[in-house]
Amino acid sequence: MSSETASIRPPAQAFAAGLRAAAFSVFAYVLFGTYIGIGALAHDFGFGLDWMLLSTVLVWAGPAQVILISALGAGAAPFEAAIAVGLSGVRLLPMVVSLLPIIRTPTTRMTELMLPTHLTAVSMWVESMRLVPQLPREERIPFCNGLGAGYLTSALIASAAGFYLAAKLPVLLTAGLLFLTPVSFLVSSARNARELVDMLALALGLLIGPALAYAQVELDIMWTGIVGGTVAYAVHRFRRRKA
Repeated sequence: MSSETASIRPPAQAFAAGLRAAAFSVFAYVLFGTYIGIGALAHDFGFGLDWMLLSTVLVWAGPAQVILISALGAGAAPFEAAIAVGLSGVRLLPMVVSLLPIIRTPTTRMTELMLPTHLTAVSMWVESMRLVPQLPREERIPFCNGLGAGYLTSALIASAAGFYLAAKLPVLLTAGLLFLTPVSFLVSSARNARELVDMLALALGLLIGPALAYAQVELDIMWTGIVGGTVAYAVHRFRRRKA
């Protein structure tokens, strides 16, 4: 057995390492605060705790869950709510597409990618892109599964806590807790920006997004990503060609 092979941890140990990374990550606490707010929201709309926990596991995206709870709570048809949640989840597709090539090996089966694909959320993606490249490729899938499972566990505990604390939480505090995730994503994206293309895309997003929202352009987040990302990539290619 080569020294490189011997240094690769078994899947169970890599999974446990992912759990530890989640436990010591700021995102675990951000998610905890966010899902306290979501749990309180579900309680206020009359949903049961079992429904709340199951939706957390199946949807696993805070904004999409807020849409689901608000839509169903307001009397929308389940089919309409499902479409809204599905469209909200499209924002996670680029994250999945960028993560899977990093964690898969030439022998990875498609079924092995189903769990990390489902667990890919903003928090898991940001930390995976930061930590996973430092690991042997054989450890990356179980590590990501552990990382996602750790975040999901934090969200489930917070959902239950928020559900039972709903009557005692001020509305303004609940709204503030729901705002934790986008703020933490912005800070983490700024921290992880290393190259000009990353910094330019972030800066353009901060400029274009509020402008489109103020102009009440539909699908403003999608257009912000398309325009900002395309311009940043074009500048990056132009600089590389000149170099």
